[in-house]
Amino acid sequence: MKLIPNRLTIAALLLILVWLPGCTLLLPREAGIGQALSWEALPGWREDDLSQAWPALLSQCRRLASEAAWEAVCRHAEALPAPSPGQARHFFQTHFQPHRIIGTGGAEEGLITGYYEPRLRGSLTPDSRYAHPLYGRPESLLTVDLAELFPELKGKRVRGRLVGNRVVPFFDRSEIDTGPGPLKGSEILWVDDPHDAFFLQIQGSGRVELPDGSTVQVGYADQNGHPYVSIGKRLIEWGELQREEVSLPSIRAWLRANPRRAAGLLNENPSYVFFTLREDRGEGPRGSLNVPLTRERSAAVDRAVIPLGTPIWLSTTLPGEGAATPYRRLLFAQDTGGAINGPVRADVFFGDGTRAERLAGNMKQPGRLFALLPRQTP
Repeated sequence: MKLIPNRLTIAALLLILVWLPGCTLLLPREAGIGQALSWEALPGWREDDLSQAWPALLSQCRRLASEAAWEAVCRHAEALPAPSPGQARHFFQTHFQPHRIIGTGGAEEGLITGYYEPRLRGSLTPDSRYAHPLYGRPESLLTVDLAELFPELKGKRVRGRLVGNRVVPFFDRSEIDTGPGPLKGSEILWVDDPHDAFFLQIQGSGRVELPDGSTVQVGYADQNGHPYVSIGKRLIEWGELQREEVSLPSIRAWLRANPRRAAGLLNENPSYVFFTLREDRGEGPRGSLNVPLTRERSAAVDRAVIPLGTPIWLSTTLPGEGAATPYRRLLFAQDTGGAINGPVRADVFFGDGTRAERLAGNMKQPGRLFALLPRQTP
């Protein structure tokens, strides 16, 4: 007689296999913020000067102090405006609990990239030199919050435009940058290099130097609703670059060397970012949390996995010649990005300047992330 195991038997066998010493069968851990850990489990935790992260914490407390989970944290932080490294470490260990962040399939490592605040040359009026527009949010752009119709789709939005009584997809990059100019009238300023304008959209914010020597900041206002496509990935697929060769400098070099094909490559990314103009007050650009980003202390994450404002411990390396340099530090999840998707995925904000551009342009390192969640303290 053939024996057919019931569900209880199968569950018992799986449980035995999972816990059996030396057994290779392990159930995959669920992706996302996982179990609590000790501070000793964070690689390099005692090497970082956490007092240098304090300005980023105080900055976001102006936004988060009214939230229940952050009220006590921010009250105690604001009472300690300039802590020593030891005081800062004691504070984080008192008010937060570290948790492992687990990737898809139980992976512990993911992709760590970087971004920066570029500087462009531009004008508030167009001429033969300043001929490439940066657009503000067009009045014709519609945003539909799907949660109003389907609560289970909270946080999901679609963008489009109205044609007659129908909502259709908004213009993609090729439609915006070629032809009769469907966004004419939405320009906020003009820059002197179309490639700089493209990469500004990838970074999400920047500074523009005007002809009189003054500067203005431009920040993210909205996006056209089309998915982001990496032009570096397209160059690999076309056989133009090897995977290990792809970086911001190598892509720029390809665009300069192939002017007739450049527009076609840029149009491979249909996503288009619109900007808002801000007075340059000397502070970092504002991220999705709407607080100024702090150089090498702010990061973009997938907010569906890591709540904005969460302190995250990063363990990775910096790109460079020879042996990679360890890069372990406390960051704050203060931004998001179209290409930043998944649990173990972060984009480090490196600030502005030559070093920031070099690091951001070459950063594509494997790394681990840990979330520091607020404790319920009085």
